[in-house]
Amino acid sequence: MLCSLIVSKTVHANQLELSVMVGQMFGSDLVASDNSDISTDSGSNIAIGIAWEENVNGQGQVLLNRVSHDFVGENAENNSLDITYAHFNGVALFRQQNYVTTLSLGFGGAYFDADQGGDEVYPSASVAFGTRYEFSKQVALVTELRAYATLIDEDDAMFCQQELCSANFKDSLWIDSSITVGIAYKF
Repeated sequence: MLCSLIVSKTVHANQLELSVMVGQMFGSDLVASDNSDISTDSGSNIAIGIAWEENVNGQGQVLLNRVSHDFVGENAENNSLDITYAHFNGVALFRQQNYVTTLSLGFGGAYFDADQGGDEVYPSASVAFGTRYEFSKQVALVTELRAYATLIDEDDAMFCQQELCSANFKDSLWIDSSITVGIAYKF
């Protein structure tokens, strides 16, 4: 379904744009069985976006973003939580000559993969505020602040192996926020 949507949109699009961004992502905390907090670190993230021009002031975009959060679990061992976001975004462009302010809203899914445990897919949404400085009609420097909200099952035993759990989700809403910088190329 995803491939057919992308293909149908790209056939009708005037221009495609490929964005590659890197940055830092800050995530929610986890909780131990005694309800004490387990902090997750800020992980480096990489994002790849494919956008098509809907009109002069708007784009559609498919965005993939990956991050790995490290934490020390109840078992006092180093653990990691890898998250891959896949979102369809609508991007509003507010132009001021070569400088563009962007506002984006996206919906999709998040694939959670615990290093010592299981993996799950959850629904998620994102909102972003960004800037673009266009060096030419094809190349732009992009910056972005993005927040992801993922609806999770807090009773999920994702961080458990057999009867031993290294952590649990704190709430039913997982929040990740990122700051990224990158390059966008239109072709």
